[in-house]
Amino acid sequence: MNKSGFEVKSFSMVSSIFLILLVLLIFLLYLTPIWGSRSDLRLLSEFLLFLTLASLWNLLAGFAGMVSVGQQAYVGFGGYFLFAAAMFLGINPLLCVPIAFIFGVLISMPVAVLIFRLNGAYFAIGTWVIAEVFRLGFAQVSALGGGSGSSLPVVVVKKIAANKTLREYYSFWMALTLAVFVLALIYFLLRSRHGLGLKAIRDNELSAKSVGVNIWTTKFLVYIVTAGATAATGALIFLQKLRISPDAAFSVNDWTAFVIFVVVIGGIGTIEGPIIGTIIYFILRETLADLGSYYLIILGVLAIGVMLKFPAGIWGGIKSKFGIEFFPLTRKVSVNSDRVSD
Repeated sequence: MNKSGFEVKSFSMVSSIFLILLVLLIFLLYLTPIWGSRSDLRLLSEFLLFLTLASLWNLLAGFAGMVSVGQQAYVGFGGYFLFAAAMFLGINPLLCVPIAFIFGVLISMPVAVLIFRLNGAYFAIGTWVIAEVFRLGFAQVSALGGGSGSSLPVVVVKKIAANKTLREYYSFWMALTLAVFVLALIYFLLRSRHGLGLKAIRDNELSAKSVGVNIWTTKFLVYIVTAGATAATGALIFLQKLRISPDAAFSVNDWTAFVIFVVVIGGIGTIEGPIIGTIIYFILRETLADLGSYYLIILGVLAIGVMLKFPAGIWGGIKSKFGIEFFPLTRKVSVNSDRVSD
């Protein structure tokens, strides 16, 4: 508190309690191999990886204003990088995941320079075109199975762990660590001055430039970091599957369309939105997936209904009505009555 009688608060009581519960939840999740079954591990791993992809897309589109429909390019690149590095270079597949982050950043740099020449809908289309180029390119690599894909050889799989149970444990712990890392990275980035610049760019680039925000550099850094983390996520996804193909690795439905659905119904432009959206998506998937094509129709109707009722998503509606923030991104100034009375 300063002498003027005003107090700057970074956290509310609700967010502080949530933070404590979140730390306990993360600790409990790391102990999942003790209390959970193998099916629980697989489901939670898939949930965490999907949450990571949704949070990264939300950072790119919801906070930076760069709507991409081609993030599957980096999911597939990460998966193919892991297979190539593990099969041909002899690198342990677990080590390939963080290395995929580095190479995802490197490969995204020339891509960013190219597509940043485009704006709005043209930018979105450009990202999809880049993803298709990636898919067609990897489909021509015969050493990785060409169009039909490839499976990790047994000798490579054994490098992950001595048995299948340990392999699933390691994969789960890496998925959880990656999700925690990405959420923490996004949170602290958005609470920094760079985060303020990012939101200023999203709202009005001209105004952001007038107050000294370097628009191109800020967007470039967000794009390449997002690409690197998406590549690491893709590497881990296909490490768990042990098989990869161009159509699966660069699927626009699996790695972009469903991700956009999750973010939109949860609340775009909020950290809580992708979490809420991923929970809803997995509940619907587990209960309605047997309905076949009707399942997709239900998802579409739900998305339309949510957008009509809650234009800012479910969490956006909750936030506007109750003023709740689990991940506060701004600091609030309050008046200290004791100081004022003095």
